[in-house]
Amino acid sequence: MTYKTIEKGAVDAACVMQDYQLEYQKFHWEQAEQALAGLPEGGLNIAFEAVDRHLNTDVAEKAALTFLSRNSTDIEHSLTYQQLAEQSSRFASALQQMGLKPGDRVYCLAGRIPELFITALGTLKFGGVFSPLFSAFGPEPIRSRLEIGQASVLVTTEKLYQKKLATWLLELDFLKHCLVVTEPEHTAPAGTESFHTLLQQGDPGYQCHPTRPEDPALLHFTSGTTGKPKGALHVHQAVVAHRMTAQFALDLRQDDIYWCTADPGWVTGTSYGILAPLTLGATLIIDPADFDAERWYSILQDRGVTVWYTAPTAIRMLMKYGTELPQQVDLTALRHMASVGEPLNPEAVVWGTKALGKPFHDNWWQTETGGIMIANYPCLPIKPGSMGKPMPGITAAIARRTDAGIEWVDAPGEAGELVLKAGWPSMFRSYLHEEARYQKAFQDGWYFTGDLAQFDEEGYFWFVGRADDVIKSSGHLIGPFEVESALMEHPAVAEAGVIGVPDELGGEVVKAFIALKPGYQANEELIREVLGLARKRLGPAVAPKSIEVRDNLPKTRSGKIMRRLLKARELGLPEGDISTMEGNNE
Repeated sequence: MTYKTIEKGAVDAACVMQDYQLEYQKFHWEQAEQALAGLPEGGLNIAFEAVDRHLNTDVAEKAALTFLSRNSTDIEHSLTYQQLAEQSSRFASALQQMGLKPGDRVYCLAGRIPELFITALGTLKFGGVFSPLFSAFGPEPIRSRLEIGQASVLVTTEKLYQKKLATWLLELDFLKHCLVVTEPEHTAPAGTESFHTLLQQGDPGYQCHPTRPEDPALLHFTSGTTGKPKGALHVHQAVVAHRMTAQFALDLRQDDIYWCTADPGWVTGTSYGILAPLTLGATLIIDPADFDAERWYSILQDRGVTVWYTAPTAIRMLMKYGTELPQQVDLTALRHMASVGEPLNPEAVVWGTKALGKPFHDNWWQTETGGIMIANYPCLPIKPGSMGKPMPGITAAIARRTDAGIEWVDAPGEAGELVLKAGWPSMFRSYLHEEARYQKAFQDGWYFTGDLAQFDEEGYFWFVGRADDVIKSSGHLIGPFEVESALMEHPAVAEAGVIGVPDELGGEVVKAFIALKPGYQANEELIREVLGLARKRLGPAVAPKSIEVRDNLPKTRSGKIMRRLLKARELGLPEGDISTMEGNNE
């Protein structure tokens, strides 16, 4: 089904981007760099741009981070920009006092607590490399990431240390310090050090290390299809793209109350849950609690959230609860809603307009790109299901690799691999210890993303699927996302995952896995209904040949449905790296 284009509303006079085409044509990265404060003598530091640049301005005394109570949506704790600058300087100073050197790697395993944000910014201010770890990871994925990055320091909480680290962490000879955030009356476990004791000894006036644009700054891990996770290394120049993309894609401004629901353990939660909004002087809402639909709507209302950045999985979970809940709260402050993590099904975009009064603006990027590359903007119409158009400064195209070089796809509607012209500021600079793998991702100055996509006559890009997810059936190339979106049109379907399974006649046939919304029961009649809808929407060549109902579909902790895991389990293949899988606490 093709959904009707959602025409843009009246463009706010304060909207950062007023005219996409004009902005795209005139934009140069140099102008984005000029918006930064910069360090003396040409230096650049992400933390300086996020906090110190706001000192001695009107922003200094406003709330930078507002932490909510776990048991209510009341404010439990806030840090102003001035306080955040002082606390992050203390941590940077503590790292120096401990004998660390710029370039050393500091990891943080913690939930959404103030100490995580202080660690991230203090590490960057010191000139170290910050690497976040998702707090729900089990011991094995934690250990593998520490070993790949040869961490010098780990910051964690007392509870996480005792539960996941105590039996093995001190065996790591490369780890110089483990700093533990303890309860006020507790002492740090044997062999570790108290985070707050060291913080108190730090200098609140510590001056930011004179990092250069190409100095390493962030280490993010992305799971591999098989084997160990990949460590994508980013540099301080990434802040140029962080700030600009937050303005253009999220329409983020200094007076905004901003809520990013992504956990800081993931690249979105770092780039757009900490760094980008702080560079603009916004106030960030930090919620420590797990997903709860009523709570989320209350936060949007009670905290007066103006810009909301969330994930398709969360949106689909909200959709399960219908339109009644949002009608009971006042969401008039909410100006802009955006989504990231995996392609947003068109049904979710349309649902946003019905339930919340405005559409979700989907955007696309990867751990490797470091920032938003393609987006739907407030000043453009939205085509539900589309990724949108490239960011100013980003050249995107569709191509295929051949032995003779790059073969360009020039025809609208024809699928190929999404490629980006290399050289944007937040582009990853290496896969740690895997130079050959890094070089393989590039050809003739273009980064090959591994995602298949196509573009239409108006320049909107559309996601087809990961290159290794595409199903080849009787000569057809079938993108799973299109099939999943069609299945979700049925009112009973909450989530859908689609794979190809071997078939003697056609090579592969489409098999779908679905999870149902509350109140629906799996039976043959329902499955026939869903199959019938898919065949009507997609035609018999593309529609699934079979459907299996599951209570839940396997997802990464950031919300992406793990099609490769569905396929591995269906066919009895190796599961590969499942450390990022939701509910996996190995």
